[in-house]
Amino acid sequence: MKYMLLMQFSEKTVDFPPITEWSPEEIRAHIAFMHDTNEQLSKAGELVTAEGLAGTEQARIVRAGSGGTPIVTEGPYPETKEFLAGFWIVDCDSAERAVELAAHVSAAPGPAGKPLNMPIEVRQVMAGPPEEL
Repeated sequence: MKYMLLMQFSEKTVDFPPITEWSPEEIRAHIAFMHDTNEQLSKAGELVTAEGLAGTEQARIVRAGSGGTPIVTEGPYPETKEFLAGFWIVDCDSAERAVELAAHVSAAPGPAGKPLNMPIEVRQVMAGPPEEL
């Protein structure tokens, strides 16, 4: 089964400074952890894809207007305090395994090497009905 692991940040759920305030060494350690995690998942045959996302200042909200013309607004609304920082799609045997993987990435190192204990949302990727033969 496929699961999506979402790095969902909120001012209410994190107790560490924004990555823009980390030292270069702390950023390198964090990124190395993410690369190592992805390599381990890949070797285990569990990684489908993983991506970090650009900051919220680059986000755009798009809605279809009249005749399908896109209406674009800049980034999340100013009152939005939650944002998606990145994700993994994993293909593993059980929901329990997906939770184990989420706990692992939650403990990525942050300032002073301390585990961030980030909230990671786990959602099963839905599949359509099986195709008829």
